[in-house]
Amino acid sequence: MAKIRGLTEVVILVHDMEKSLNFYRDILGLIVMSPADSRGAVFLRIGENIDAIPGIDLIPQQLVLVPLPKDTDEFPTERTRRPLHHFGVEVATEDFGDECDRLQSLGFEVRLGEHPFLPLIGMYLDDPD
Repeated sequence: MAKIRGLTEVVILVHDMEKSLNFYRDILGLIVMSPADSRGAVFLRIGENIDAIPGIDLIPQQLVLVPLPKDTDEFPTERTRRPLHHFGVEVATEDFGDECDRLQSLGFEVRLGEHPFLPLIGMYLDDPD
């Protein structure tokens, strides 16, 4: 039987690293973990600092931004044709409404949807790509 216990990273390709860092680091609050010389890729921690949790030996959840070459075509605008449909991050229930309001006040189109089988509401918004 497989021994997988969690998801540690999602890697996405980005056209404009500064726009993507503004979105993921500055807007969503992910923390840059990688040193400045990471061959162009930027590793961002998602969630709590697990080093601060005694007895926990988990690898941090990460989003990795990898820059595309400058002449790469833009991703399709039609969602069903994009290479990545979406990924989800967790927001505490008590913070959900305030986070929706904050993102909308920053000019983001926030879409809501029910999960097909879990008792939760999804909040969807588009990143720069």
